Amino acid sequence: MKKAIKIIILLIIILLIIFIGYKVTRDDDDVELIEISSKAELEAIYNRTEGASMPFRLLTLPFSVFGEMSYSYPYITNSDIFKGDGIAPSDFTADSASTTDSITTTQPTKEYSTTNIQVENVDEADITKTDGDYIYSLSEEKVIITDVRDENQIKIASEIEQNDSDIIPIDLILYNNKLVVISEEIESSTIYSRNYDNITFVSIYDISDKENPKEVKNYQLEQPYYTSRCIDGRLYVISSGYLKEENDEIVTYYYEDGEQIDPGYKNIKRIKDLNTDAQTILSMLDLNNINEKVKVNSYLMDVENAYVSENNIYLLDEKYEWKYSGTPEISSIFGFKGILGAFSNDYYENEDSGTYTNIYKFNLLEDGSIKYDKKAEEKGETINQFSIDEYAGNLRIALYDSEGSRVVIFNNEMEKIGETEALAEGERMYSSRFLGNKAYLVTYKTIDPLFVIDLSNPERPEVLGELKIPGYSTYLHPYDENHLIGIGMQTEERVNRDSSGRVRSTSAVITGMKMALFDVTDVNNPVQISDTVIGDSRTTSAILTNHKALLFSKEKQLLAIPVNNYTEDFEIENSSDEYDSIVSSYTNYNKQYVSEGYFVYNINLTDGFTLKGTITHEKTTSSKSYYNVSRLLRGLYIDDNLYTVSEDYVKVNRLEDLQEISQLKIKEDE
Repeated sequence: MKKAIKIIILLIIILLIIFIGYKVTRDDDDVELIEISSKAELEAIYNRTEGASMPFRLLTLPFSVFGEMSYSYPYITNSDIFKGDGIAPSDFTADSASTTDSITTTQPTKEYSTTNIQVENVDEADITKTDGDYIYSLSEEKVIITDVRDENQIKIASEIEQNDSDIIPIDLILYNNKLVVISEEIESSTIYSRNYDNITFVSIYDISDKENPKEVKNYQLEQPYYTSRCIDGRLYVISSGYLKEENDEIVTYYYEDGEQIDPGYKNIKRIKDLNTDAQTILSMLDLNNINEKVKVNSYLMDVENAYVSENNIYLLDEKYEWKYSGTPEISSIFGFKGILGAFSNDYYENEDSGTYTNIYKFNLLEDGSIKYDKKAEEKGETINQFSIDEYAGNLRIALYDSEGSRVVIFNNEMEKIGETEALAEGERMYSSRFLGNKAYLVTYKTIDPLFVIDLSNPERPEVLGELKIPGYSTYLHPYDENHLIGIGMQTEERVNRDSSGRVRSTSAVITGMKMALFDVTDVNNPVQISDTVIGDSRTTSAILTNHKALLFSKEKQLLAIPVNNYTEDFEIENSSDEYDSIVSSYTNYNKQYVSEGYFVYNINLTDGFTLKGTITHEKTTSSKSYYNVSRLLRGLYIDDNLYTVSEDYVKVNRLEDLQEISQLKIKEDE
C-alpha cells in the first residue's frame, strides 16, 4: 500500500512538472524575440547545451506532450563556407562578369548603366560601379578608380589598398561621393572548421577628390560577410557565421574606427524555439551622416537566403525537420495509461517531414534602425533572392520540394493568406521571378515548363498558363511588361533502354547555353518568340548564378553577358542535380577553361537575339595564373560606349559596331 502511494505521488510530481512546463511555454507564446539573460546562457548555447533561462527543455526529448514534434538539422552547403549573394572569395578571380539594368543620369547629356538590382531604390553591392565619369573596380587586393571622362585616353586616377594583405576587397557600394569598400579577411586554412575566422571589414571613403580618396569611417564585424544593401544612403551590411570564442570568452564585440566596442551578451537576441549557435549580425550606417555611430544588432540564427525591400529585411533559414505523429495532447496524458503512452516509442514519421524554410522579418524604421518583427515557417525551400518578393504589403515566396513547386503569400503580419497548388511534382525549381501581379516559375526534369501565375487576388493565386520547351532557365529578366528573357541551358533528352528495348530511365545532357525571349501577353498561352544557343556542353556563364552579371537596356537594344568555355562537359543526369553546384565545382576548384569572352547582342521583339560581337581581354602574365585570358569582371555603358572591366584591363568600344576606342592596362606584367 505504501509503495502504491509513493508511485502515485511520483506520478503526480511528474504531471505537475509537465503541466508547469507546458504552462510556461504557452504563456511565452507571444514572445518571439528573447534577450540572452546571462553570460552562462550564451556559453551554454555556444557549447550546444541548454541555457539556464531555458528550463523545461526536457520537453524536447524524443517525444512531446504537445502534439507533433520536429527535429531540425541544418544543411551544410557551399553557402556555409562562402556565404553571401555577392561573390565567393574566389569568384572575383573566377567566373565573374557583367552587370546593369537601370539608367541613371547625373548630367542632361550623360547616361550610364547601373548594377542589375532586384528591388527599385534598393542598391546592391557589386564588384564594379560607375558614376558616369569614373569606374570603380576590383583588381586582386586593390580597388581601382579609373578616370573615363575622356574615352580616348582613360587613366587610373587612384588606387585603394588595404594595409593587411590578408584583407581582400569583395564588394563595392557607391553613394554620392562616398565609396563603400567591403572586405573580408580570408583564412583559407580555417574556412572548413566550425569557427572559421573570416571577418567583415567595412571602409567608407570620401571620393570628392578622386585622385586622393580619404577614409572617413570604418568598422569591423566578427563574422563572415553575407550581403549588403544601400537604401537612400543607409548602408545595411549583414554578416553570418557561428559564435566564436576568444581567450575562453564568447566574442560579443565589434570595432568602429579602431575602437573595440563591446555591448555584451545583452545585445545578442535569440528566436523562441530556435536553438542554434549560428550568429547573424545586422548593421546600419547612415552615409548621409558619417559621424553617427554604426548600429549593430546580433541574432542567433543562420541565413540561407535574404531579400530586402525598402521597408523590410527578410532572412531565410532552411532545415530538414523530422515530424512524428501519434503523440498525445496534454489533455490525454492525465491517467496512468496516458503517462505510459507519452513515454513510449510508438511514434511514426509522417508526410509533413521534409525541408522547411523559416522566414524572419525585420522592419526598417524611419531612422534606418532595424527591428525584429515576426517569423513564419513554410514547407519547401527557395532558390535565391528572386524566390522572394514584397508587393502591396504582402510577402510572396516561391518554394519547392518533392511534392512540386508553389507560391505562398503572407500578409503584413506574416500570416499565410493564399497559396497555389503544387506544380510539376518530382521536378526541381530552377528559377522564379515576381513582376507586379504575376509570378513566373521554371521547373525542370528533362524538359522546361515555364509557369505563369496570377497573383492579383493574393488569397486565391491561380496558375494561368504553361509552356514546355527543351532546356531550362536559371535566370528570368523582364524585357517589358509583356515579355520575359530567360537565360539558362539547352538540353537534349536521353532515353535509356535495356536489352529488350524497354525504357528504364531518362536523363538530360546539356548541349549549350541558351537565351530565350518569351511573349506572355496571353498569360494563358505563353510563347517563345526567339532563342539562341551559345557554345556547347562546355559553355557556361556567371549570369547563370549571379544576376549582376547581366548588362541590359531595352532602349539601347542591348544585352551582354560573359561566356566561358571549359575543357570538360557539363551534364545534368537527373532533376536532383543543382546547376549552381556544378558551376561552383568549375569556378571554385579551378577547372581549366579555354576561353572567355564578353558576348554583346542586339535584342528586340522583331529580330530576337543578334550577336554583334565578342570582346576579350588578354591575360597579364603572372606566376599566380593558370589561365591565358583575363577573367572579365563586368561590362557597363556610358552614353554610346561600352566599357569592359577585368582585373587586368579596362577597354572602351563603340556600342554601335564594337570598334575599339581605347584601352587601359591596370596590371603590369609580373
